[in-house]
Amino acid sequence: MLKDITLGQYFPGSTVVHRLDPRTKLLMVVLYIVALFLAKWWVSYGLMLAFLVTAVVLSRIRPKALFRGLKPLLIIIIFTALINLFYSDGQVLVQFWIFRITREGILQAVFLVLRIMMLVMGTFLLTYTTSPIALTDGLESLLGPLKKIRFPVHELAMMMSIALRFI
Repeated sequence: MLKDITLGQYFPGSTVVHRLDPRTKLLMVVLYIVALFLAKWWVSYGLMLAFLVTAVVLSRIRPKALFRGLKPLLIIIIFTALINLFYSDGQVLVQFWIFRITREGILQAVFLVLRIMMLVMGTFLLTYTTSPIALTDGLESLLGPLKKIRFPVHELAMMMSIALRFI
């Protein structure tokens, strides 16, 4: 069952996305995550999806690999969607026993599922197009200024590198 899951796997390539500096990719992923959490309506989700699709096309990573990465999270995604669907306040559309489906609950569930899926796919795209060593070096470089306050940047980057190898 788990043999076809490609969590954290690096797919070598020579595309524009593969050749980007790992620091640039890390910063872009952070900005992408922040933008996803700030997204509130269809237009903003559409823009984020367009950005993700463009990155996937440019990286030449098969979308199937990204969707396969969602498999371990399927139960969490479904559970989260159901909680939002049944327990959100708003205009009641259907009610049975202690459950009620509201218009706002449907919107929240859809947006949350989209957010989780795009978040996971965006971060997997980072690991699919960047080697673990390059990610470690990029993270260490980005966190470099924290060395001035004696933050163990090298040790943190090494722990991340070890963790990525076991994924």
